[in-house]
Amino acid sequence: MQNYEIHSRTRDEQHTAVAETTLPISEIGPWLGQQYGAVAKVLATQGLAPAGPPFARYHPVAEGRFHIEAGFPVAAAIDPADGVRPATLPGGPAAETTHMGPYDAIEPAYGALAAWVADHDGELAGDAWEVYLTSPDEHPDPATWRTDIVQPYRAR
Repeated sequence: MQNYEIHSRTRDEQHTAVAETTLPISEIGPWLGQQYGAVAKVLATQGLAPAGPPFARYHPVAEGRFHIEAGFPVAAAIDPADGVRPATLPGGPAAETTHMGPYDAIEPAYGALAAWVADHDGELAGDAWEVYLTSPDEHPDPATWRTDIVQPYRAR
């Protein structure tokens, strides 16, 4: 089992360009791969570039189903086009950790973040997001995948 080192930091609100949908867990991976390309294409047609690595924010809606926002951080709000819209990631206090390994083994990182927030007299403040630092296309071995998880929180 991976030992998760948790860091707290105050984040600035971040403009993003996202595609969104609601899917069961089994369909998320293929959808994400398609959407990152679609978002990058919209950014390129607007003369913009991502301001960081791809991310996905998961909002649980029912057992095994999530509403997902996936895309890239950007320097300023984009114009909506081709199913891609402007959005933001929230600013404020966040607990963060890095998961090394396959995505289907990431759940303990979320547990570690929730425990850290509770241990530091806080409460979760909205849904977490994942920042994908390793491309599975470039690094096919899941053991090498590096994913940051960001969990907003507030003091009780």
